[in-house]
Amino acid sequence: MNGFIDIAALDDIPRQGARVVKTPQGCIAIFRTADDQVFAIDDRCPHKAGPLSEGIVHGTSVTCPLHAMVFDLATGLSVGADEGAVRRYAVRVEAGRVLLDAEFLLRRSAA
Repeated sequence: MNGFIDIAALDDIPRQGARVVKTPQGCIAIFRTADDQVFAIDDRCPHKAGPLSEGIVHGTSVTCPLHAMVFDLATGLSVGADEGAVRRYAVRVEAGRVLLDAEFLLRRSAA
């Protein structure tokens, strides 16, 4: 699949929710919005290491469950007065399956 790995069915991720993919380099949170957009970011808030996969998804943003820091899922950048960012990963949906960019993960592990 051209460097992408199949990680889940889209229906396995609840709307406005997330699932976690564990990798040797850390956990990645896969988010699904109310309108079925899918995003992948590190599952760790840079402020207090909160599990972003347990945060509240609203629009294309997620709010950290520990201290309400908000991140744009498309850019990985914090929203509002807070400063910070999380790593984003290429993800796509094909035939109802969620695919994650395996090449990016391999490059990250070699770094």
